[in-house]
This record gives sequence, C-alpha cells and structure tokens, in this order.
Amino acid sequence: MSESNALTRAQLKTPKAAAIAGIVFSVLLIAIIGMLRRSIPADPLDPGAWLVTEPKTVTLALNLIPFAGVAFLWFIGVLRDRLGRQEDRFFATVFFGSALLFLAMLFAAAAITGTIVLMATSADPGELIKSPTFRFARAAAYIIMNVYATKMAAVFMFSTSTVVIYTTIAPRWIAYVGYVLALVLLIGSYYFSWSFAVLPVWVLLVSVYILFDNLGRQPAAP
Repeated sequence: MSESNALTRAQLKTPKAAAIAGIVFSVLLIAIIGMLRRSIPADPLDPGAWLVTEPKTVTLALNLIPFAGVAFLWFIGVLRDRLGRQEDRFFATVFFGSALLFLAMLFAAAAITGTIVLMATSADPGELIKSPTFRFARAAAYIIMNVYATKMAAVFMFSTSTVVIYTTIAPRWIAYVGYVLALVLLIGSYYFSWSFAVLPVWVLLVSVYILFDNLGRQPAAP
C-alpha cells in the first residue's frame, strides 16, 4: 500500500464513537413509534378522527423519520466497518439489502401518512375522512409498514445475528437475543401493535456494546 493510500485510509477511518449513530436511531425510532401509536389507531380502517385531534403530534413524528433513517445508515456502516475482511458476501448482501429495503418502506409509509396529514390541513378534514382516497392511503401505509417493513426488519435482525455468530464481532448472546426478537417481530406484528419496537431495542443493545468495546480498545501503534 502506497503512503498516499495509507494516509487516505487513516483519514477515513471510522471514529470510535460512530456507534452512537445506532443509539440515536434507537432513541428516535422509539420516540416516533410512541407518538404514532398514541395518535393513530392500530386499526387501518379507523374513522380518521386523529386527523383532527392529533395532527401536530403525527407531523412531528414524521419529521423525525428522515433523521432516524440517516442514523440507521450510519449504523449499517459501523457494522460493515467492524466486519472488515471477515465480511461474507452472502450474509452481507442479505443484511445490507434488507436494511435498505426496510428504510425505503419506512420512508414510503411516512410519505403516504404525511400526504394524508397535509391534505387534511389544506382542506376540510371531515370531507377527507369520508373519501375513498383517505381509506386507500391509510390502508396502504398500514400494509407497507406492518407487513413489508416489519418483515424486512426481521430479516435484517436474523441475518445480522447470523453474521455476529460466525464472525464473533459481538458476543453470541447478543445474536441469540436478536433471533428471539426477530421472531417476535415476524410473528407478533399481527397481534401486538408495539412489536415493531423490538428493532430499535436490539439496535440499541448492539450499538452500546460496540461503543464501549471501541472506546475500550487501545489505539494502534503508528
């Protein structure tokens, strides 16, 4: 490796505290889920009264989603950096692809919900609630989030836990916890509206471990 390449790699080295991004994502997503679950009924066929009573809370939650998405992307980068040369192409592709699909569906559901709120504030909410447009958009956002996004989140947790076991980038018990929580997310999403919160809880667990492990390492000799 040439001296210039070595210098560039040193400058681009992931900071030790980069795992904070995972913590930021976890805190933001838990707050977002809390605000949305308190404001929007779990039933996708709800009458839409929340458009009148809770528009500001829903808008705040939706505006936080892009920041959570950026933090999640940074968290993925932290995981790939920690894997280094141990990265397996198959599992890396699955966990990276499922993470990106999860983000895409999260943004899509947020965009549809945001459109509903915007239409309600620029027109008569009562008329919007009675329209087929509202029922279609509400059902579409629900299906994208609770069917497709949750499944991609579960796949992300399964594949990442498998990578943890094979590469030992984190303790095995974290991987086993990931398997259990992924099953809860995969199956429990049909029965428990709060089951989606297991993803940020697990990311928080992984991020806290990586952060303390990185900070506890001695700097390499020049």
